[in-house]
Amino acid sequence: MTFRTESRMTIAGCVGDVWAYVCDVERWPQWAPTVLEGRVRGGGPLQPGSRVEQRAKLMFGLSRSRSQEVTVVEAPRYVAFAGPMGTSAARWGLELEPVDDWQTDAMMWIEVDLAGIMRAIPARILKGRIQRVSDREMAAIKAAVEAAAQEGAVS
Repeated sequence: MTFRTESRMTIAGCVGDVWAYVCDVERWPQWAPTVLEGRVRGGGPLQPGSRVEQRAKLMFGLSRSRSQEVTVVEAPRYVAFAGPMGTSAARWGLELEPVDDWQTDAMMWIEVDLAGIMRAIPARILKGRIQRVSDREMAAIKAAVEAAAQEGAVS
């Protein structure tokens, strides 16, 4: 079984600012609650085929390594990744569209192909949890980009 979640938000910031923030993998811990640290293997910018290496949070203060492949980069509008989510395959991406020069419509989507032991979890429960995390991530991205834009306007 495959399911998809989507989180949408309008961000008071230009597409380029949102793009730069989301593509800065080392800043992912600021907005992704399960990421302790992130980097692009070999350095450099995100590009199709590159790997994003992460240290991910687990329960009880534990962590583990995980890796995602960058599947699509269409700067500054679209980026997508693929990698495992537990015993399942997952894909996620971010789509950005300008509303005007000062606002961006952002949509984060996540697709999961339930497999292995994860099939024992009712899909609606897992989907609801992923949706809540995604909504939280989008709110954190919005807050960070808008705060940076505000600081730039004040300076």
